[in-house]
Amino acid sequence: MSEPTAGELERRYNERFADVRDDFQALQGLIDKRVSVERYQTDQHYAAEAGRQLGERIKALEEARKEDARQAEADRRTHDAQRRIDKRLILTAFIVPVLLVFLQVYLATKGAGT
Repeated sequence: MSEPTAGELERRYNERFADVRDDFQALQGLIDKRVSVERYQTDQHYAAEAGRQLGERIKALEEARKEDARQAEADRRTHDAQRRIDKRLILTAFIVPVLLVFLQVYLATKGAGT
């Protein structure tokens, strides 16, 4: 077997060097993607804080909805009570006086006939 020439040695060296350079570039890409521990903890803290704030907003909305439902129920009860009062008012303001007039007419005709 013959000795490799200087050009062949240079070509082999450049191939190996290109492979090593590609490996270093791949490692550099991975290192660039790596997140520092402080950044990760900060991101986790803000994510947890955002989740807590979202939970508080949901709780506030649920409480507001329940309060609205209670207020609607109270309004319905007030409306029902007002309707009962109005019915009594109609009875006392219109029907009772008409009955009294009929009673007076009846008594007047009965008394006049005797």
